[in-house]
Amino acid sequence: LLQAACKAYMERNPGHRLLYTSCEEFVNDFISAVQRGDVAAFRQRLREVDFMVIDDIHFLARAERTQEEFFHTFNTLYNAQKQIVLSSDSAPAEIPSLEERLISRFKWGLVARLDPPAYETRAAIINKKAALRGIDLPKDVAEFIARNVESNIRELEGALTRVLGYAALTNKPINLPLAQESLRDIMQFRASVSIEEIAKVVGARFNIKLSDLQGKRRSKSIVLPRQICMHIARRLTDYSLKEIGGFFGGRDHTTVLYADDKVAELLKTDSHTRGIVTEVQTQ
Repeated sequence: LLQAACKAYMERNPGHRLLYTSCEEFVNDFISAVQRGDVAAFRQRLREVDFMVIDDIHFLARAERTQEEFFHTFNTLYNAQKQIVLSSDSAPAEIPSLEERLISRFKWGLVARLDPPAYETRAAIINKKAALRGIDLPKDVAEFIARNVESNIRELEGALTRVLGYAALTNKPINLPLAQESLRDIMQFRASVSIEEIAKVVGARFNIKLSDLQGKRRSKSIVLPRQICMHIARRLTDYSLKEIGGFFGGRDHTTVLYADDKVAELLKTDSHTRGIVTEVQTQ
């Protein structure tokens, strides 16, 4: 959607200056500019654009000094009547550790919530993806995938790729029995996993009681395993943020979002945490 917005903008405004980046890259560029003593050039590059698009703006929550810099950049562009488009995995008020003044400014514009696609949309997407690969997908196969994969487009496409790959490897026609066979383990696992089961596996891995994970203690030895539980629960279950937080001692949705982001960041740099999460998810 962000790329489509950029394309449409440039078609309507040829010659305008556009910046399209991720929040993580924005933060890294700012840190590099500070280290080089070149913050002025960084500011000039940002504040002279006509259209600024930043993906995953929620990552700004953990960078206090960068929040200050982005606040002034936002004000400069807004006052100059430039276009700003931001994406996030949650609403402005639900981003943990984000300054109140940034939250208020994010609310100045149009806040559009994107829900998971409905069944009919999922089926249409699957058929479109198959058609792009030159495959005439049987209707019952598309409906089967659409009924069982509900979370996001990436998982839909992954399920379709798995069905097509299984058909190619076994040299069998694409039909409902083949789709059921190729996706059997995914469907069974998603149908049976629960937050409690995830918590028990994580607790056993860290030698922590379930009551500790659900309790109020915030010692480092408990906080990380609890955060890992929340991260995995967001990916392997269909429970809401409120339900996940409720299971872990009545914590609110912002705590779950923070835990999810925290573990996601650790997975990029910490091989130990990455190994633990992979181990838990495969049990």
